[in-house]
Amino acid sequence: MATSAFDSSVLTRRGVLAAAAGSLLLAGCGQQGRQPDDGRTDSSPPGDHELVIGASLELTGEGSALGVLQQRAMEITLEMLNRTGIPVGNLRRTVRLEIRDNRSDPDEAARQATELTERTQVHALVGGTSTETSMAIVEVAERLQVPFVSLAAGDDIVLPLAQRTYIYKLTPDAVDVARRMARLIESLGIRRVALLAAAGSHGDSGVRAVRSALRDVGVDLVRTVRLPATGQSFTSAARRAAAGAPDGVIVWGTAPDSGAAARELRRAGHRGPVFFDPGAVAEDTLSGPNAAAVEGAYAVHPTCLDAGALTAATTAELARRDFIDSYIQRHGTFSGFAPYGSDALQLLATAAQSASSADRGRLRAYLQTQVTEGIAGWYAFAPIRHGGMEQDSLGVYLVSHAAWNRYS
Repeated sequence: MATSAFDSSVLTRRGVLAAAAGSLLLAGCGQQGRQPDDGRTDSSPPGDHELVIGASLELTGEGSALGVLQQRAMEITLEMLNRTGIPVGNLRRTVRLEIRDNRSDPDEAARQATELTERTQVHALVGGTSTETSMAIVEVAERLQVPFVSLAAGDDIVLPLAQRTYIYKLTPDAVDVARRMARLIESLGIRRVALLAAAGSHGDSGVRAVRSALRDVGVDLVRTVRLPATGQSFTSAARRAAAGAPDGVIVWGTAPDSGAAARELRRAGHRGPVFFDPGAVAEDTLSGPNAAAVEGAYAVHPTCLDAGALTAATTAELARRDFIDSYIQRHGTFSGFAPYGSDALQLLATAAQSASSADRGRLRAYLQTQVTEGIAGWYAFAPIRHGGMEQDSLGVYLVSHAAWNRYS
């Protein structure tokens, strides 16, 4: 998929990097490989005509609301890639995808990453929809020097850069999400806000970013409350966040925590708006038990969520439209979090093509030159920036009639 033309009237970080890096082609590959999801580690080493990608995903356990979406997206994109093959040097390689279920357990994710790298000898790793599983894989990827594309939120996944040379992140940076959210809050005339943030690195990134962004627009952050671990009761945390009747509450977390937190906020008496970061955008957040609580809530999310408004005027938009149509045909509804898995495969395919090699070191080097439009949004990687989602890929959505509808 080639990068689409830039708007010449807007000078963005993406535009500057694109001018330096040039257009990169996202291309495809051959026959679909085995995709065991039962934890087996007996897969054979790669053949000369394969690009082998290992994926550790939360297919069961607390993170399955997001992990399953990635499996679905990868399966769709793998089939597309495998229609023609990736030209890598003088070979046309097929993609083999080795999927493992880490059961939402960071220790299991680390074990799988190690075995996929050392025994299966994958060329790259993808996965970790939770910050905790991604951080566990980060340690393995750096130690074994294998490229890792994380699907989780949390700025610490790619920072500090000197210790994350093989690590890349597709989700938006917390500072960009918080700034877009702060502008929305200010535009709604809201002056006093409480923050209910998840435990762990993702929540830490949100707390730092929200404090700064709200201060810049003159909105008062009246209190910050941290949620307990997934699966524990959110009642006490929600009551503390709702105390003093703030005008609005920001819930910074991921599904299934986001919907559960909103439900407890309503039970605690909060009647004002709720604001979500992109981690909330999954079917679980809009599900039956949460539906009433999240109606009227806002979310900042990449604009791929606005499937109905796609005009399909460019090559990238056509690819996005095809992906979304395929996803809906297979699974009934489209989830905005799903495209990250698709983009991870595409970016690695492009890196292999550009590098004319599946060598891990060359894949790493060519990942950090990619400036392209994926299914989820625009990416602009650089040697000094391994978190690639661009801030102008973000939009605002309003939950109405149990659906995410474009607000601005």
